[in-house]
Amino acid sequence: MKHTALVLTLLALAACSNPLDTARYTIDPEPAAKSLPNRLGQAELREVSLPQYASGQEITWKDADGALRSTPKEIWADDPPRAVTLALAREISAVSGATVIAEPWPLSGGPDRRIEVRVEQFLATDKGAVRLAGSYYVSPVMGAGGDTVRRFDISVPLAGAGAGAIAQAQSQALAQLASQIAALR
Repeated sequence: MKHTALVLTLLALAACSNPLDTARYTIDPEPAAKSLPNRLGQAELREVSLPQYASGQEITWKDADGALRSTPKEIWADDPPRAVTLALAREISAVSGATVIAEPWPLSGGPDRRIEVRVEQFLATDKGAVRLAGSYYVSPVMGAGGDTVRRFDISVPLAGAGAGAIAQAQSQALAQLASQIAALR
């Protein structure tokens, strides 16, 4: 009897959800071509710190009234901090030839440097652009070299409306940030 009730409940829930009602988007910058010298060597990228609204599953945008909005029908395909961290590590490596790996460090020899990125803003604004702003820090793990502290404020115009355009612009903003970190500027 309990088994039948459970099966009926699960069937009722399944009937209520339509996978076509929810769209999932990825953070996936275009593959970068190596264009910068390797200034980082082997570097561990700590998980990128995102604001709460950018850490959630729903894609967020800013309305003209200043409110941040989202809908459960347009969500990220992966956990945003994880996706941003992996995409940024991949892009820094590709553009510079450095070996940048998201934490925890999996190799037997330790990294030369640690990179930490703290994002203050990462959303589509009411001005028709995605804004990515915050700070990044590069510090040597052992040995010579000083710390690098840089602020960034990147704006990428939206090439259309909707979550797909937001995802594309956010991916482009991350590619620009990767170039800035790789160049240490």
